[in-house]
Amino acid sequence: MAKAKSAYVCNDCGSDHPRWQGQCNACGAWNTLTEVRLGTAKSARTERYSGYAGAGSSQVQTLAEIDLSEVPRFSSGYSELDRVLGGGIVPGAAILIGGNPGAGKSTLLLQVMCQLSQQMGALYVTGEESLQQVAMRANRLSLPTDKLKMLSETSVEQICLIAEREKPAIMVIDSIQVMHMADVQSAPGSVAQVRESAAFLTRFAKQNNVAIFMVGHVTKDGTLAGPKVLEHCIDCSVLLDGNGDSRFRTLRSHKNRFGAVNELGVFAMTGAGLKEVANPSAIFLSRGEEQAPGSVVMVVWEGTRPLLVELQALVDHSQLANPRRVAVGLEQNRLAMLLAVLHRHGGMMMSDQDVFANVVGGVKVAETGADLALLLAMVSSFRDHTLSRDLVVFGEVGLSGEIRPVTNGQERLSEAAKHGFRRAIVPKGNAPRQPIEGMEVIAVGKLTEALDAL
Repeated sequence: MAKAKSAYVCNDCGSDHPRWQGQCNACGAWNTLTEVRLGTAKSARTERYSGYAGAGSSQVQTLAEIDLSEVPRFSSGYSELDRVLGGGIVPGAAILIGGNPGAGKSTLLLQVMCQLSQQMGALYVTGEESLQQVAMRANRLSLPTDKLKMLSETSVEQICLIAEREKPAIMVIDSIQVMHMADVQSAPGSVAQVRESAAFLTRFAKQNNVAIFMVGHVTKDGTLAGPKVLEHCIDCSVLLDGNGDSRFRTLRSHKNRFGAVNELGVFAMTGAGLKEVANPSAIFLSRGEEQAPGSVVMVVWEGTRPLLVELQALVDHSQLANPRRVAVGLEQNRLAMLLAVLHRHGGMMMSDQDVFANVVGGVKVAETGADLALLLAMVSSFRDHTLSRDLVVFGEVGLSGEIRPVTNGQERLSEAAKHGFRRAIVPKGNAPRQPIEGMEVIAVGKLTEALDAL
């Protein structure tokens, strides 16, 4: 019997190492190497790994000989999901969808599969729930159940054999953590099983032109469980996020070979399942009747569309030796940096103040276009000065106090004007060439000019 080989894979970057060591040589992370048992070497297995993801024979072609015809997509029936996927589902694509427990991953995919089964072959593979549990959920949501084919199986080889016989156009694997392969000597859910199962399913999708959705679990810090190479081998990785006390769910793409990354889709969890929100800005702008100090509206760019969200800041005298700096939905280090810029170039010292910042609605803002809005919100709370309800702000703030332009400034202003905003503070580089009807645009180049515009 041939001796099983093993390798050590970094959970952060996916790089391989011949032996265990404390630090990964590729990314420098500590204690992230996990043993992966490899299958025994067989000459017959080499054919499975040939070609593009195992699909097709190896041929040398020039760039001019490659067919550039666009791969046809088909709609999932939900425009928000199609937007996140880049315009629809691509046949042969391997899509990984993750999220916290109870976020609605299985509910969303069950709704999609029941709708698509009316016009094409669809196979739903469940490894965590029984067929009765899935059927009860479908009946509770009043979904069409007459044509969706169900399978309860955890063996990847058996699933692919059944799929070759049924020939579905789309498949769902719920979830990848419970799948296993016979030639991998480790428990289901381990790094080796998740890695090999995902690679096998991806090759099957390419060879048979079947779109496969794989449900992935997340760890305590919110990242997808398993090695980082799991995200490398699939075509699209999306994350369904939502707090337990909120009825809204955000679907965001982190990797997409067929569309833009960081695209955002918004859904609402109702008694009839997940319903898509056509105008997310109206949801996140549901403000109180009375405007309070420290509140301002900003325009962030999510994927291919602008999104208006409300940013709130609270500055209060601290009773502690080390004042607190709390940011929810924003980067903590950026908050500390902006406070230093405000002290140096704005003349406002908040070293004895507690500073709290929050993005209303649970949206996570990662772009630098929220810098100016956060600064003005903190100044508004510190001065106890209420900002106008029809004011919108965006812009990046540099360490020398300059206001830098951001991308898609014209589209952001147009979106704000559609929602009734009549005043905007923007960087000089984003000042519109043609005046916007009904909107006063104040272009600023330095932090002091923005503070004077309040």
